[in-house]
Amino acid sequence: MIKFLPISQPSITQLEINYVTDVMKSGWVSSLGQYINKFEEGFADYCGTKYALTTANGTTGIHLALASYGITAGDEVIIPDLTFIATASAVIYTGAKAVLVDIEEDTLCIDPLQVEKAITEKTKAIIAVHLYGHPANMIAINELARKYNLIVVEDAAEAHGAAIKEQKVGSLANCGIFSFYGNKIITSGEGGMITTNDEDFYQRAKYLRDHAMSSSKRYWHNEFGYNYRMTNMQAALGLAQLERIDELVDRKREIFSQYQKNLSDFPGLKLNFTAEWAWNVYWMICLEVEGYTETQRNNLMQALKRQGIDTRPYFYPLSDMPMYEAQAIPTPITHKVYQRGINLPSYFDLTNQDIDYICSSLRTCLENGDW
Repeated sequence: MIKFLPISQPSITQLEINYVTDVMKSGWVSSLGQYINKFEEGFADYCGTKYALTTANGTTGIHLALASYGITAGDEVIIPDLTFIATASAVIYTGAKAVLVDIEEDTLCIDPLQVEKAITEKTKAIIAVHLYGHPANMIAINELARKYNLIVVEDAAEAHGAAIKEQKVGSLANCGIFSFYGNKIITSGEGGMITTNDEDFYQRAKYLRDHAMSSSKRYWHNEFGYNYRMTNMQAALGLAQLERIDELVDRKREIFSQYQKNLSDFPGLKLNFTAEWAWNVYWMICLEVEGYTETQRNNLMQALKRQGIDTRPYFYPLSDMPMYEAQAIPTPITHKVYQRGINLPSYFDLTNQDIDYICSSLRTCLENGDW
């Protein structure tokens, strides 16, 4: 029987079980409890920011951040065309327009040159997505933000621990947003986090997160707010994972090295790129086959699936989706890499022997056209 190798799965140890069990025994299972505070304080310390605020998930984190900055109808927010739909959805929740721009072919992150071309008098913010574990070029993006007086939000959902010149993502802009979905480097099942050094923004986001309830008059609300809180149970799981984050990131980097060892000599293949200024955490192993069409890529994925190897395609270009197909700005690089790119298994408990099997199967499929 062929062993099934999933694209991702969480690493759960006795530490996580102990923390979550402690919460269940305590009765503090909702959005109050010691693990919320410990997780926020620990994550802020890890990212090198003054504040961290738990949220229900990464999507609500982005929406809450934009709402806290006053982004609203009539505003424009620039985002990359290659990202998970949540980045765009959070912009739309505010009533603002998501302006989709192209990416850099190597890093797969938003292209600062294309960002500047898209800036108008309506532009209020840029969301820089650190895609698949590689940080966006925050040096160039922050320069644009200063030049045009824009807010910069880091979508670091896929890049816990990534850095630019030893400064971690989440601390590189006005605020950072993280996701702790089950396939992320650390998980709380569902959940998210906002990081920032801006106290006024932090207090505003904290207020809106809890139904905009008055701090001095319980159950009094002066404006519309949100229920975007994390539970103490989720925070307990997240804290245990945070205490293991160096171990988890180190293994991600080892996994990439093993793939690189097996595939670096195969012509026409491209694995994750890392810019000289970046610390890449390789959340997902990226593989692009030069010259492939979308059909060829899909056939390759099916061939690997028959060998028990799970894969997933790169995200669809947002501009191809019905909600955004009126996009006026062309994104040729996004469309080029999308059709040839897949993600390979990259979870913590994946062994080097598993990786060797994946690479051997991949080479056989590519050499023999085994589909």
